[in-house]
Amino acid sequence: MNKMKKDNTAGIVRFLIPGMLLMLMVLLPPFVRAQSVSSIDASAAALKLTDFAVNSQNPLDVQAVETLLDYVLEAKSSKEVELPKVRQATGAYYEFDTRIDFARFLQYSYSNQIPSALTSPASLRYSVWSSPKGETQELPGIWSLPARDSSPVVIRGMQRDGITPDLTTEVHYEYDLMRTLILLNYKGRHVLISISQQTGVSDVGRKGFILGKDDDWNYHYTNDIGSAKAGLGWVKSYIYDFFAVGVYVDSGSSPSTVRSGMFQWIRAGWSGINFVKSQHVILGMQRHAKNSKSILESPHMPEPGRIADVCRRLHALPQKDLAIRYASLQQARHNLAVANGKIDIHDKAAQEIGPDPTKEQMIEALMLEYLKVALGKSSLLGKKLALVSR
Repeated sequence: MNKMKKDNTAGIVRFLIPGMLLMLMVLLPPFVRAQSVSSIDASAAALKLTDFAVNSQNPLDVQAVETLLDYVLEAKSSKEVELPKVRQATGAYYEFDTRIDFARFLQYSYSNQIPSALTSPASLRYSVWSSPKGETQELPGIWSLPARDSSPVVIRGMQRDGITPDLTTEVHYEYDLMRTLILLNYKGRHVLISISQQTGVSDVGRKGFILGKDDDWNYHYTNDIGSAKAGLGWVKSYIYDFFAVGVYVDSGSSPSTVRSGMFQWIRAGWSGINFVKSQHVILGMQRHAKNSKSILESPHMPEPGRIADVCRRLHALPQKDLAIRYASLQQARHNLAVANGKIDIHDKAAQEIGPDPTKEQMIEALMLEYLKVALGKSSLLGKKLALVSR
């Protein structure tokens, strides 16, 4: 009798387990399903989208979009993946989740009212958007989220980026990008795809310094060519090529989460030789992820409207007043670099000099100091900068 019960129980268990697994595969969200799209297929799809970004006459490859999204949404054994080299550029993939509503994510990170560098302060010194020649495409102030069956919204532009000192060499660069943003709805999920393609070679790399901890967002920029790292002072380095596809997907869960999946390829070095390794690419994406999450998930993050108001007030300042504030920030960076032993007080080559910054560049630098105050960090200008919003 007991043996029959055991046999029956074993049979029931054998029947239930496959059924339960099938139900879990159907019911659980895509974030936790088994992976079926390879990184090779995903990187090939990303490259098709960079072609779409470069040539506006190309039709959007819907299959490539779906392949990318399926890869980003699927569960993976690792959040970081080395990708095949393309055009001699080193590639990698990295993903992370941010606890934020998708509409708010767009308003903070991709709005003409808030500097985009503000949500990536450890990676971007400044980032200035401009319309393509002969066109007037601007970033929206507030995005309208598309319905399930609506056509994708495509926005194209040019962008001038200055980046913070690299974690490895502390060199900083400036370069131009072709940008394409695609907003769509994928199976009920809101999605933004951001495509970047560097145009030409970057400006020559110049010496910079990370002042204190990287997440203090204090950096010193010099006009001196080379690197402050031992043995690299002579280097004339460049970013020869950079192309990337960022995929940002609404989780559709509660609390709201945005998954970021980033595909990046970089070719950089000197004498035409690429010295970038996949781990360098991943390190840069991890740097961005850490700081972006800390900002967007902070309970002290000001509302988008509040930040936009401060930015408008800075724009309204006379150029002379803006330049005085920016000069004070430059001097504060210089003083901190001296105090940290990064530069000698009498070393004129290490002073923060160079071409006069544009109005947008000055505003982005001052907005970062405002954000530090809002988030409870120490600002190089002190809390007085926040008074501009009153």
